[in-house]
Amino acid sequence: MGLNRSSQPLILKERPRDGVALFAINRPEARNAISNDLIGDLAAAFTDAANDNEVRVVVLTGDAVAFSAGADIREMIDRGPEAVLNAQRDVAWATIADFPKPLIAAVGGICYGGGHELAMLADIVVAAADAEFAQPEVNIGLIPGDGATQRLTRYVGKSLAMKLMMTGSPIDAETARSCGLAADVVEPEALLDHTLALAEAIATKPAASTRLVKAAVLAAYETPLSEGLRIERAKLAEAFGTADHREGVSAFADKRSPMFGKTD
Repeated sequence: MGLNRSSQPLILKERPRDGVALFAINRPEARNAISNDLIGDLAAAFTDAANDNEVRVVVLTGDAVAFSAGADIREMIDRGPEAVLNAQRDVAWATIADFPKPLIAAVGGICYGGGHELAMLADIVVAAADAEFAQPEVNIGLIPGDGATQRLTRYVGKSLAMKLMMTGSPIDAETARSCGLAADVVEPEALLDHTLALAEAIATKPAASTRLVKAAVLAAYETPLSEGLRIERAKLAEAFGTADHREGVSAFADKRSPMFGKTD
């Protein structure tokens, strides 16, 4: 799919906690720029996680320098528009966006362009205090093309979204939290431990419930309120039919800790 593929894996995969998969972007020499090979490998990792009943939550991260600096500009130089406007890349992005389980991004350092757009696919963003978020495509005569014009506007509102995309200037972690892009801000050395603890806490909850919460909340960004409320009620009805719900209310009545299942 891409050019000059490295012998090193582009995505490092671990299982650091029960029910939690950790994916780390691994192109440090390019500040974790998103090449076609990388986004394809990441989509494959998410497909595997979606089909693995032992994975209940995924944490996505980069390294201390960069979550991701954005799209691979060298690929754009070599391939022109086809570097980012191709069907395989579109399918890979859609695969990640459609991941049905909870996804948390642990963002440290630079989170620019396509990297920021990737972070916005997460359900929860935890930012290191040194993180910076930006959409700098205007600086090379482009506009965002992996969702920022739509998602960023929905998340932070028209005025701030316009400012970020028209100036290309970054915002810091505290600003990201204040405008709703990040849920937590922690010291850089605590980023991964904090995020994994959060993921582990979510992984102890009923898998069906967290999946249904995600589907219902995401519907709020794509539907009118009336339709979103209809979807919420439908997801609630689905939750009532799960074994985990029956176990949850039984445990409540018996005044004991629930024993939730491992699958949806």
